[in-house]
Formats: sequence, structure tokens, C-alpha cells
Amino acid sequence: MSELKPAPRRVQQAADGLGLAVRVVEMAQSTRTAEDAAAACGCAVGQIIKSLVFRGKQSGKPVLLLVSGSNRVDQAGVASVIGEALDRPDAAFVREVTGFAIGGIPPFGHAQPLPTWLDKDLLQYETVWAAAGSPEAVFEVDPRRLAEAIGATVIGVAPSGAQSN
Repeated sequence: MSELKPAPRRVQQAADGLGLAVRVVEMAQSTRTAEDAAAACGCAVGQIIKSLVFRGKQSGKPVLLLVSGSNRVDQAGVASVIGEALDRPDAAFVREVTGFAIGGIPPFGHAQPLPTWLDKDLLQYETVWAAAGSPEAVFEVDPRRLAEAIGATVIGVAPSGAQSN
């Protein structure tokens, strides 16, 4: 693990602390977008987790959505499930609440606890890939195990429906 850069090392340590048996790897190419990550990892775009930070419109509190790389978020549908309309915050807010820059946000190990919802479409895969602190670092994980370890609520996030599971 000492060969990892500082941010990916923090993610590996956070995974270990959660009891997730994952191995953070730094790729030679960028994994910043879902398409780039899928190409680098040799998997379907749907197996990539996009860690998207939103801000509650009324509360101003951060919300983390872990979304399948092939899906777009139905903000109104998700808002109806979580009980608050959502806004997309700026990069400074995202870095402040997560401790990571956009393009490398992992599903855990953030600067502060974030209420987290996981896209139900990720559960169709045995394993998925998530960012690990930098635009080149990723790890592979069972999505059910991830949701359990981080206490994420599974919901539909795509326009087809955002019902709670």
C-alpha cells in the first residue's frame, strides 16, 4: 500500500477500516469518466460507480448518490424518495465535504459522514468499480457488500423510477 499516492492510500485505509476486502489500484490511464474507467477496468460502463455529490435545496446538507455509470439521475424522482429537492454544488463544496476532487470521489472515507444512496441497477453485477481518491485510482467490489459496509440505502435513480428497495 505504501506505493499508493496519499489520496488512494486514504481510501485503502478506509476500506480496510470498513472490513471491505478490496485492493486500490492506480491505472496508467485516466478513470475520471465512467467511459474511461470502463475501458481501463475492462468492464461494462454500467459496472462503474459514479460518486455524485448533491446538496439539499432546503437544508444545504450534502447527499451522496452512487450511480451506475450507464445511468443519469432523475433528480425529481430521487428527491421524492429522500424527502428533499437536490442541487448540484460547485467543486469547492464537493471537495470540502468529501476531501476529494471530482473525478476521484470514492464511496466512503470522506471528510465528513454523508447520507448515501446506491443505485439499484448496480446490484445486477457481481462486482463494480469505484473511484479511489484520484482520477487514476479505482477498486473492484461486490455492490451488495459495499452498500452493507457503508450503510447505503438502495434506490432507483434513473428516470424509470426512484422507488426505495
